[in-house]
Amino acid sequence: MNVLLFLVTIIIAFIAVRMGAIAFHLTGLEWSLAKFQALSCFSGTGFTTREAELVTGNPQRRRIASVLIVLGNAGLVTLIATFANSLRPRSVMPKINLPFLHLVFPSWLLPWINLVIIVVSIYAIYRIFTHSKLTKKITNMLQERLVKKEIIKPVSFEELLVSTGGYGVSSIEICKDSPTLDKTIREADLRSSDITILAIERKNQAMPNLSADTKIVLGDKLVCFGKLENIRKKLCVISK
Repeated sequence: MNVLLFLVTIIIAFIAVRMGAIAFHLTGLEWSLAKFQALSCFSGTGFTTREAELVTGNPQRRRIASVLIVLGNAGLVTLIATFANSLRPRSVMPKINLPFLHLVFPSWLLPWINLVIIVVSIYAIYRIFTHSKLTKKITNMLQERLVKKEIIKPVSFEELLVSTGGYGVSSIEICKDSPTLDKTIREADLRSSDITILAIERKNQAMPNLSADTKIVLGDKLVCFGKLENIRKKLCVISK
């Protein structure tokens, strides 16, 4: 029973980290960074100060991180307890008193049987969850559920780089509610908020070296440099 509970906890942990990564990604984090931050929050390791700015500066991401941290702590306690109990001599076949059973499986061998079962099962679970096609299907299914249930509100905002002092490069898609829609770069006056438009991606074509009279239209992706907090406040529109 302890072995089964241990394996179920491992599976739940994999699913929780994957859902956390999807949730972070829906809030605008790049996918590889979203996976790393989800694993960091769940395991309580590797959460660097530099990259933590991307999470702590966003209310949705803070909530996601809080849930992952709580689940990670609970999961760790459960794993330790069930693993320790799994190595007890009678944990594989408790309360089974068949004739000559002790000759086939002596009590000293049972913890090792448990350990082999755990190692093989963890490897099998890892292979299943890292299989590209299956992982993609699981990820798509979980993402659809998160969006459908409105647990996470996706945003068209991606933070690409964080540098010192909270500055970084961000890509923002212009939607119908954007405050810069149908304005020229001069009219948008982003310079006053310490934001510089580096380029515009329009219909899959990059437009660098922009003039002040360049008009910002629906569907444009602005690649901006500036203080991430200012960019969020000035340009990001989160659906309500």
